[in-house]
Amino acid sequence: MALVCQLDGYANGVRARAIERFLRERGHDVRVVDTYYLSRAAGGTGIRTKLPHWSPKRFLLYLVELGRRLSRGVSPRRPFSYRFFMAEQRLRRALLAPVVRDDDLDLVICETPADAGILFEPTSAVTLYDCPTPWADELMFEGLLTSRQHAKLRTWDRAVIEQADFVAFHWDSYAGYAVEHYPISGRNLITLNYGCDLAPSRARYRLPLRVAYIGSLSSKFIDTALLARLSRLYPHIDVYGGPAPDPNLGLNYRGYASPEVLQHYQLGLITCTKDELRRQGFSAKHLEYLSYGLPVLVPSWRRNLDRLQGSVPYDEESFTCVLAQLSDERTWTRMSENAYDQARRLSWPITLEPLASILDGIRMRHGRS
Repeated sequence: MALVCQLDGYANGVRARAIERFLRERGHDVRVVDTYYLSRAAGGTGIRTKLPHWSPKRFLLYLVELGRRLSRGVSPRRPFSYRFFMAEQRLRRALLAPVVRDDDLDLVICETPADAGILFEPTSAVTLYDCPTPWADELMFEGLLTSRQHAKLRTWDRAVIEQADFVAFHWDSYAGYAVEHYPISGRNLITLNYGCDLAPSRARYRLPLRVAYIGSLSSKFIDTALLARLSRLYPHIDVYGGPAPDPNLGLNYRGYASPEVLQHYQLGLITCTKDELRRQGFSAKHLEYLSYGLPVLVPSWRRNLDRLQGSVPYDEESFTCVLAQLSDERTWTRMSENAYDQARRLSWPITLEPLASILDGIRMRHGRS
């Protein structure tokens, strides 16, 4: 089995490792193809992760990635982004095609839209596209595409989704969004929600309540301006992640930290924009917070919060009142218990269980018991 992924140190990498573990625990050989440094001289750490690879195609990929990053500063409408995105897709597909064409493979799982072009390659293996979000709309709401480019990329995105034998999104509300807005047929959808590992050391009640934000700070949908305004309303918010935010935001930025830091806090914080994708969306950090027994402060415009016990809706007007209510020890303890119970129901072995039916189908196809 091949798992094509990007081990980026954030949610996408965590999910890929959880899937790898799930497959190995069931006796499967898994080839992990980490494409995070596909264009670089080496992976891991050190100066070689900054340098281009010497082979022609990988060096060209490096130049395309560089051009894509530089194009973001050309104009507010990012008119050149689409060409770079598609050039990157073609190069990645060419570089990864030998992986998919291996006749010894039973299953190919693609974890990232950046590499999804491989799903068009002929293969005897079953294919699973494990897509974080509807990608074309993600880029549109990030402001990286014009309307015409968005329509073209959505057509490509839809073709990838329909091509795969199975498709999952990191949270099933994204599947509903894609069926409604792209639209897609939904014939190959499976539910394979994000999961978590229960923390061995849970958070404890203390005053003043300390609030943690942990995760990527690079995307527009994070809404760092909202994060800054909330920090001015309540001074006990610490921010972890990367890249480092604009100092002018005035965030109490603590750099990068592993999730273990959450045991020293009482609340987790999520911020997001109000576009339709994020209203129906999901944040992987939500489950990370729950796994430590942290009640999670979530914008009130995010839908379906009743499905995640331990969630506490807020808006800017109610934020300090919500914190005041949670300062009561009995209220906090009740919400913390709800959060931890919810995390238990969303542990990785449970959320990834639908993979077992795909594995059973593969065994039956090959006549294995």
